[in-house]
Amino acid sequence: MPVGNVTLALSDLALIDDFQLLRARSAVAAELKRRGLASNVGHMAELLAIAHYNGTPGLPNLQPAPTGTQNIDALSRKGDRYSIKGIMDARKTGTIYPDRDDPNKQLFEYLLIVIIDQEWQPLAIYEFDWKTFCEVRSWDRRMNAWYIGLSRRALERAKKCMGT
Repeated sequence: MPVGNVTLALSDLALIDDFQLLRARSAVAAELKRRGLASNVGHMAELLAIAHYNGTPGLPNLQPAPTGTQNIDALSRKGDRYSIKGIMDARKTGTIYPDRDDPNKQLFEYLLIVIIDQEWQPLAIYEFDWKTFCEVRSWDRRMNAWYIGLSRRALERAKKCMGT
């Protein structure tokens, strides 16, 4: 990796000062954006889930939902809606906001939880249908939204689509 007039291997990052490291991070973020690559856990989870589903016989083929579609990240060829949540260092998913006009409205057919390790590799993918999601979800009062905790009780209710 070029830093100033010096080329460093990734293992040499500890050798550069904090300011150079932050500048390198900024350059990497800009290049990720230019290439349309994932730069956060949520986006990476979506890419990993879609790639896994499309490459696994017996699972539906998915395509990304249009940008800005609330609570929906992917669509199947049958029209099923998928919400995808990525987890790296957390014990619960991100929030899922209910419909303002109808709090009981079904928001998606399936929720996928993608657990990612520190090197951005998928460890597991869990699939919850809407009914199971409703049975295991918890309410976040501060966010006024639903989430699923990573408890064994909740994950055992899901279909495990990847991982051991």
